[in-house]
Amino acid sequence: MSTAVAPHVCLRFAPKAEKTAAYLRDGSADLEIGVLSEMGPEVRVQALFRDRFVGAVRKGHPLAMKREVTAKRYTTFGHVVASRHGRANGPVDDALAALGLERRIVAVVPSFPAALAVARASDLIALVPASLVGGEAASASICAFELPVETEQITVSQMWHPRLEVDPVHRWLRQLTLAVCREPAAQAKA
Repeated sequence: MSTAVAPHVCLRFAPKAEKTAAYLRDGSADLEIGVLSEMGPEVRVQALFRDRFVGAVRKGHPLAMKREVTAKRYTTFGHVVASRHGRANGPVDDALAALGLERRIVAVVPSFPAALAVARASDLIALVPASLVGGEAASASICAFELPVETEQITVSQMWHPRLEVDPVHRWLRQLTLAVCREPAAQAKA
C-alpha cells in the first residue's frame, strides 16, 4: 500500500494464540484474515480467495527433480508441518493412511512461513498453501509440487465485528483487502 493512498494509516499485524472471535469482540483487533473457524453468529465474514495445499522443497532436493511426486516418494523423506497448537497430523495423514502409508513428521513449527524456511534449509518437505509459494516457487530457493493425495481446498476470509460494519475507514480497508486478494487470482486466470 502506498503512503500516498493512505498517508495516515498504520497497519499492525499481530499473531493470535487462539482462533476465537474474542479479539474482534473486545476491539483489540479490527480485522482478522484467515481460515474461518467457529467465530460466533455476529462476526461478519467475507471470502477473499480459495487456496490449496502443496508440497515445498528446496531447489536441489531429490523430489525437485521428479516430474511427479508419488505418495510413496512423498513418504520417503521427513516432513515439517505448521501448527499454532503443535498438532502434527492432519488431512494429508488421513489420506496417506487410506493408502497404507505414513509420513514421518520431523518438526512442527508455528507458521507456514517458518515451515517454508525449514524446508529451504534442509531435506524436509513442507506442507504449505499454494498462495505462499506462488512467487516463491519462481525463485532460486524453493520448488513446489502437487500433493500425491487429495485434500480439501481452504477458503481464506476476512472477519470483523458488526460495530465496524459502517465505519468508512474500516469499509475502505475491507474493500482494499478484497481487491488486493482477488488481483492475483484474476492475473492467474489471464
